[in-house]
Amino acid sequence: MLVPLTERLAIAIANDAIGERLWFYTNYHCNLSCTYCLTSSSPKAKKRELNVATIRAIAQDAVRLGFRAFGVTGGEPFMRRDMPELVAELGRYLPTVVLTNGTLFTERFVSERLTQLASLPVALQLSIDSAYPDEHDRFRGPGSHDAVLSALVRLHAHGIRARVGTTRDDEEDVAAAASLRQLVARYGVTGNDHVVRPIVARGAAVVAKLGIPAGPEDVPAELTITIDGAFWSPASPTVRSGRLDTRERVSRIITPLDVAVDAMLRYGNEVTERTKRVA
Repeated sequence: MLVPLTERLAIAIANDAIGERLWFYTNYHCNLSCTYCLTSSSPKAKKRELNVATIRAIAQDAVRLGFRAFGVTGGEPFMRRDMPELVAELGRYLPTVVLTNGTLFTERFVSERLTQLASLPVALQLSIDSAYPDEHDRFRGPGSHDAVLSALVRLHAHGIRARVGTTRDDEEDVAAAASLRQLVARYGVTGNDHVVRPIVARGAAVVAKLGIPAGPEDVPAELTITIDGAFWSPASPTVRSGRLDTRERVSRIITPLDVAVDAMLRYGNEVTERTKRVA
């Protein structure tokens, strides 16, 4: 008997075989050039944007199929002028988190464009990699540490939920981690709203000789939609020296989303079988 796709997806999510969050790579350009960026994004990178109509159609499919949350990443999503309205629309469908470097959040931008997010289940996850400006800026660019802390103050003042994402090459540095936790706590970010992850040896990190090696079994299994197709994880559609890594692309087709979901489930079964054989 053929099991409906919605039921297969629900079972996979319940069994933690794949995540409940659907990700969008809305664009690939960025105002920063972070040393270990998965997508080698920069001000010179091509925009490669998903258009609003496509994102809307996929979001509606995602709700119908049973996804429970959205994620938005890039590039720097807020390089797109339409991003505040797009995030608000996604937040009206499902809880949404946006990964952002936070350096574009001037008082005017926050007060005029982002306050619409305060009443929605939307969180903006800003990047802070160290309690110390010099260490953070060494990887992300001069002045970025101070800019992010100022952004946190503005977001909280306007009632917009803020989280912090930390990417580190030395997760075992207990003192550094404690200092950073204390810093972000002073800015109102505690507990699960502070996400810490290792640098993965993909994208620009390979060129910089940073990060830990990771296969598909090591990265979060969360269906990720890009202009180039659907991928296994937000860590999958990486770019190094201008070339896209397609080894973890599960489908070239992104609409209707059903095709990508079916391909994701089949790919997940293959990963599971390979992992069992290795074990």
